[in-house]
Amino acid sequence: MTVAIGLPDSLLPPTVRTIRPAGATRPAPTVSPPRVVARLAGVSVRRGEVTVLRPLDWTVHAGERWVVIGSNGAGKTTLLQVLAGAVRPTTGNVSLLGERLDVADLDELLPRVGWASAALADLLPPDERVIDVVLTATLASLRRGQERYDAADTMRARDLLAQLGCRMLLDRLFGSLSEGERKRVQLARAIMTDPDLLLLDEPAAGLDLGGREALLRMLSRLASDADSPTQVLVSHHVEEIPSGFTHVLLMREGEVVDAGPIEATLRSSTLSTTFRLPLRVLSHRGRFTARGAAALMG
Repeated sequence: MTVAIGLPDSLLPPTVRTIRPAGATRPAPTVSPPRVVARLAGVSVRRGEVTVLRPLDWTVHAGERWVVIGSNGAGKTTLLQVLAGAVRPTTGNVSLLGERLDVADLDELLPRVGWASAALADLLPPDERVIDVVLTATLASLRRGQERYDAADTMRARDLLAQLGCRMLLDRLFGSLSEGERKRVQLARAIMTDPDLLLLDEPAAGLDLGGREALLRMLSRLASDADSPTQVLVSHHVEEIPSGFTHVLLMREGEVVDAGPIEATLRSSTLSTTFRLPLRVLSHRGRFTARGAAALMG
């Protein structure tokens, strides 16, 4: 059973059915290559004399769920900002949803990208009602003014908040929420516009164990929903990878260590190279943990 967390049934695309005469032969399915959602070719980022991202190539296809793992300063957040159009690369080309970012109309393109990060959370007004924090994503604004929202937008925002466990928070002020509640509200805001690509920058950072696991359960349900957007999540910790994520990109000092399907790529050897530390990766039912190899031996 598919659970459309964050995507209310009333807002999902209708199923298209073809009616055939009795006895008609069903045509063979047409297999087409996955749609490219994002492609980076030779992309690098320099800030002054510092190279934050070294030239890299990366392609994200529709339906994939990527996690980007690395230590502080590895370039993870910068990579996400490049994808979001917030940082212009020093070299290389970025294609997003079929358009090159350097020539695209960003006002038209970027609303198709959902974004949640600590930096964005700091910009959200603490005196704004939760329902308005989510609604204003429709117009890519941070504070509600005199604009009016139609009933469908209001209903979608309410449904999203309810599905993310925030039904009782609609009229609370954003600044009065706990860290876990803020994370869930940010997620609702990020998917309010029904984006094609969802970018999550360390969504579990700052949460206690209970809050982290509650959020990861929600993200796992979102990852398992075939109608949910393609997702890219950044984290320092393999323990924060939700089950259902399909691919991993490992980074160290602005370079890609390895990238590919998560079960084949997230190994003890590659994670040890990523963090310059002997590590052992363990997996169970789609979740991962990592421990120092010496500690395990002891």
